[in-house]
Amino acid sequence: MAEPEIDYTAVFQALPGAVALLTPQLFFADVNEQWLRMVSRNREDVIGRYMPDDYADTPNHPNAVVARNIGESLHRVARTGRAETMELQRFEPTDSAVRPRAAEERFWSITNIPVPGTDGRVAMLLHRVADVTELIQARAVALSLQEAMLPAPRVVGRHTVAVRYRPAVGALEVGGDWYDLVELPGDRLGVAVGDVVGHGLSAATVMGQLRSALSAASRSCGGPARALEILELYADSVVGAENTTVASALIDWDTHHITYSVAGHLPPALLRSDGTVEFLDRATDPPLGARFDHGPWSQATAPFTEGGFLVLYTDGLVERRGEDIDTGLARLAGSLSRHARAGAEALADALLADLLPSTGTGDDTALVIVPL
Repeated sequence: MAEPEIDYTAVFQALPGAVALLTPQLFFADVNEQWLRMVSRNREDVIGRYMPDDYADTPNHPNAVVARNIGESLHRVARTGRAETMELQRFEPTDSAVRPRAAEERFWSITNIPVPGTDGRVAMLLHRVADVTELIQARAVALSLQEAMLPAPRVVGRHTVAVRYRPAVGALEVGGDWYDLVELPGDRLGVAVGDVVGHGLSAATVMGQLRSALSAASRSCGGPARALEILELYADSVVGAENTTVASALIDWDTHHITYSVAGHLPPALLRSDGTVEFLDRATDPPLGARFDHGPWSQATAPFTEGGFLVLYTDGLVERRGEDIDTGLARLAGSLSRHARAGAEALADALLADLLPSTGTGDDTALVIVPL
């Protein structure tokens, strides 16, 4: 059977997204129709043109920086032969009468890919551009909603609790991480962190529902285990709540005990005044909706002395791709021990500085530190 003849020109035009083909010297060799529509140009004005000429006459224009970034990335790909996905690039509004789509700022995700020739050297450069403006706008809305639903830092009773929330860097959608603080009668405080599966507005909405439900249950039930039991019953009726992880704790300063229960979440860390760290992992069950046995949730109690801290967090603080979770927990314990004499606010800042990469992570991070 004869192999079908392939029309590579048609294939190039049918590629998803806006795509341009350039020489290693950055001259346009071909572009598809989507690329022309995105940049509002005619084909005859592009083919054979030198890409770095964009904004050459207006070097102070904000978009000139973007053009330079693209040129530098393409030169690296041509030199190294390795594909490169750039950080998101923001384009400022231009003349809306000429380019109606550019009446508002646009966000582009750009990937530059080497195309080898028969000799193995880079013969062409494939430059793919995706307009992710709507995703960025949706992320901003979700992040605003999420931040609005999280409690602000405040003094709880006589205790100054430090809280931090860091959204993922580079991700197009915000996650469903959350925390909550519940003042209870007597010198007691309920504290919880959780992580909803998924991203975007839906995850932020589910997060708000579950946080409110757990907050109410914590005020009316006999401890963290019972509160999680009620939360799981409620979560069964919330689309998107399945497999949510939660760590819930009740701190009682009159008895100097922490009572806790964990649903598939990373264990709270108890930093003692002598600098030792204990992970509270004796009451751990599967995430919400993932249990086969729907009996009572596990619950455990740990004593504490004044001068220490209870630390609750989400996985963005310790998990790294390709790394065992025990490595991340050991890194957390080491940082806690090094900064054991710091105050709650200073300790929170130190943990983020020690544990989060300078470029940020691909997952959200929530952190709560309660001085004991």
